[in-house]
Amino acid sequence: MTMDTVMLYGCAAVVIVAGTRLLTTLAEQGGKEVPPPLALLRAWRPPVPVAAIVLVAAMVVLGMAQMVFPAMVDAMERHPDGAWWRAVTALLVQSSGWFQLLFNLAALVVVTPVAERRFGSWPMVLVFVVSGVAAQAVSMAGWSRQGGGDSVAICGLVGALAAWYAVRGSLVALRRVVLLIPGAGVLLCLLTNNHGVGLLVGCALGVGWATPARQAEVA
Repeated sequence: MTMDTVMLYGCAAVVIVAGTRLLTTLAEQGGKEVPPPLALLRAWRPPVPVAAIVLVAAMVVLGMAQMVFPAMVDAMERHPDGAWWRAVTALLVQSSGWFQLLFNLAALVVVTPVAERRFGSWPMVLVFVVSGVAAQAVSMAGWSRQGGGDSVAICGLVGALAAWYAVRGSLVALRRVVLLIPGAGVLLCLLTNNHGVGLLVGCALGVGWATPARQAEVA
């Protein structure tokens, strides 16, 4: 195992561990505490986050479609010298098959309702799309010219939540922990891994929504 691989898995562990703690804390707000991992699903309580439902449903349908019609992946993923619009469509297919599909869907179910409650419906979708497309575009420019998946956009949502909490969060210890997430984003970029781009773009957008004038109500 190379040092780059060790660093890559280390960054992934940092994002997952710190992100899970952050998401659990935010999901519990507005209700009584419940033990993890159930706490991660509290963000689905009423009023239901509609944009999160639509986004998850869309990715489920697209995932099922690519299993039935595998040619979808080749038609929509990033390709060397591919058309610019593939930076968008690459978010809609999971090029590594079942494992990537199931992992990304599980992450989407956990992250999107929390992000929607914190930022609002359209801002959540905006962070997802902008951070995801930016990561895909950088990949097409040379980092990883073939592939697809929405994990980079999910990273964008995690980055946005981390940056927001680092600025506005109430728990000082957690505010320090979430700073590891943009740090992991920087290191991933140095490793030319597109998830770092998603994290950092999301962080930048999260800082913007941390200003008092853009505070979204927590349902």
